[in-house]
Amino acid sequence: MDGVEAAQTKVQDAVNGMVDKLEREHIRKMQARMFRCSAECCENSAASMSAVHHCIERCHAPLVQAQSIVTNELERFQNRLQRCAMSCSDKAKDSFDSGTKEQVVKQQLESCVRACADEHQDLIPNATRRLHDTLSSLPQ
Repeated sequence: MDGVEAAQTKVQDAVNGMVDKLEREHIRKMQARMFRCSAECCENSAASMSAVHHCIERCHAPLVQAQSIVTNELERFQNRLQRCAMSCSDKAKDSFDSGTKEQVVKQQLESCVRACADEHQDLIPNATRRLHDTLSSLPQ
């Protein structure tokens, strides 16, 4: 299934590009702020151990929230893509069960899966924009 594998690779590359862009534009900056904030917590020699621990947890919270938002969006995207591919598989099985020749069913399945990949790749720019806006609005 060369066409299907190529379509899958295309979608995966687009998702990887989105994640890389978000990581460079948002996550790294948040990580740097988290580490600086955590270091400041540790430099407070007057604070108790639990106060320092609580301070560090507060420093980590925005990054944890951002990572959760990105992970949830990626899971939703993957679930949608899987549902689309499963629908293609169901259609192919129904077609095969109704007597359509195997080669025709295989072509229909490949075409359907490629269409899923194309459709979902088209969703990535909006998902990127939505995640960018959400991450930009998080408290620093």
